[in-house]
Amino acid sequence: MGEKIVVCSACGGINRLAPGRPTAAAKCGKCGRKLFNARPTDVDGPIFNLHRTRSTLPVLVDVWAPWCGPCRMMAPAYEVAARELEPDVVLIKLNSEDEQAIAAELGIRSIPTMILFQNSREMARQSGAMSSGQIVRWARARLRPPAA
Repeated sequence: MGEKIVVCSACGGINRLAPGRPTAAAKCGKCGRKLFNARPTDVDGPIFNLHRTRSTLPVLVDVWAPWCGPCRMMAPAYEVAARELEPDVVLIKLNSEDEQAIAAELGIRSIPTMILFQNSREMARQSGAMSSGQIVRWARARLRPPAA
C-alpha cells in the first residue's frame, strides 16, 4: 500500500504517512498528538466529515447518544475493539444528540449504530450493541477482500 492519509481526531489536521514508517506511533503534524491512541475519540461534525472524506484508512464510527443505555453499555467494548483494530482502522464516535443534522443525513434510525467507511463510501452498517469480539469480527469481515 502506498501513502496513507489520516485525519487527526483532535484538530482535524490531514496527515500523510509515508510507506514503511510505523503507523501506530504517528503524530499529527498540526497539533503533535498521537494519531492512534487505541481508544476511539468523540468527534464533532466537521472532523467526522474530514474522516469520512479524506482518510485513506477505513473509518469505523459509533453513532451514539448520552441518554442511550445500550450505547453506554457498548462503549467499553468499542474501546477494546479500538485496541485490536487500530492502526489498520480508525475508530471514532459521533454523538447523535450534538450532531443531529449529520445523524439525519446518515439516516440513523436507532442507536448505537456503527458505520464503516472506506474511500469516502459507506461499506457497511450495523445497529445494536455488540461485544468487542463481535465488533472486531464484524469490521474485519467487511474489510476482507472477496474470495476469488
